[in-house]
Amino acid sequence: MPEGDTIHRAANTLQQAIGGRVVTRFETVFPHLARIDEDAPIAGRTVERVTAAGKNLLMEFSGDLHLRTHMRMNGSWHIYKPGERWRKPRGEMRIVIETGAWVAVAFNVPVAEFHDARSLERQPDMRAIGPDLIGESFDFEEAMRRIRARPDAEIADVLLNQRVVSGIGNEYKSELLFIGGVNPFTRAADVTDERLTAILEIARKIMVANVARRSAGRVTTFSLDPGQQQYVYGRGGKPCRRCGTSIQYAKQGRDARGTYWCPVCQA
Repeated sequence: MPEGDTIHRAANTLQQAIGGRVVTRFETVFPHLARIDEDAPIAGRTVERVTAAGKNLLMEFSGDLHLRTHMRMNGSWHIYKPGERWRKPRGEMRIVIETGAWVAVAFNVPVAEFHDARSLERQPDMRAIGPDLIGESFDFEEAMRRIRARPDAEIADVLLNQRVVSGIGNEYKSELLFIGGVNPFTRAADVTDERLTAILEIARKIMVANVARRSAGRVTTFSLDPGQQQYVYGRGGKPCRRCGTSIQYAKQGRDARGTYWCPVCQA
């Protein structure tokens, strides 16, 4: 599932591959994007830069045109050499951006829209997005303010809320609360400022490190053992790596997202 580090890695890869290059072909299955392409063709424009904002991937073209995509649960961007066989079926293709050297293909992307600079600033999701944990700078005070504005919500749900802090997904949620020693069902108001600050600092450190990883996968333990890359996520019923107690699992929140925790280490 794409989380903040996944989107930043995708943006970095796309920037290296097609950033600064001229688009030679644009294709999409989305009628609303195709209409823009008909009126103001994408081919011939330069990909000026590709960036990430939380879980939004932003591609800026010359001529004040911005493509915003959001991966949701299953979307992904791939990079191929021209003529190279795709690793996913064509029926899952949503957008193709081809340059002379590389082809960027978006598969199963549910959200895609064009903007100019002004409309992108007014876009509701972009306006409401919380401080980006993997951004060049991170506003700890604003993140704390937004967390404290939801005192009665369970802390796991607060961390998942992209309007509070952006970038944390379901896996990081469980892992960060384990590392911070906080029970996921604790009210946000009952978590101390010191503990919250520590969790945010850990989140930024781990997520930035995962963006820089060259190999696939996500590591929160920093173990070199590929079988010990997570503390609790996906390990329901298995022994805690710290105390040996069975890891618990339950659905949590309005969206019934899966949560893993150790009942002893996170009492």
